Amino acid sequence: MERAGRLISRLKLPEGILTPEDLARAAWPVAVGKRIAAHTKVAGVVRTTVIIEVEDVLWQRNLNTLRKFILVNLRGALGPGIVDDVEFRPMIPRRQAQRAEAPRQLKDDADGIADPFLRRSYKSSRKRATA
Repeated sequence: MERAGRLISRLKLPEGILTPEDLARAAWPVAVGKRIAAHTKVAGVVRTTVIIEVEDVLWQRNLNTLRKFILVNLRGALGPGIVDDVEFRPMIPRRQAQRAEAPRQLKDDADGIADPFLRRSYKSSRKRATA
């Protein structure tokens, strides 16, 4: 099977159609495998450094130990000159979707008045005062 970088280079596409970031995003799962790709995400490319977001600091440490192997695989998938380094950063924790709560019922002061006549009188006077 032919690598994506070599195949794309032979297509003779106009400059600027595929950015190094697009190429790195496409080559990342090939270079690291499905398991690691499921826990990481290509955040971008700065010059020739690929910025990878990882789930937590533990993943960051483990992938830093594998950095040389990952670089070899990325260069093999993309070709020379596109990627020279990889930087791993922990992702910002995302807040999970939540269901909306039922609206709170406002407590009416007049509900505490036991006498129905006084309660009605209080409500009408309050209504006139706020109008």
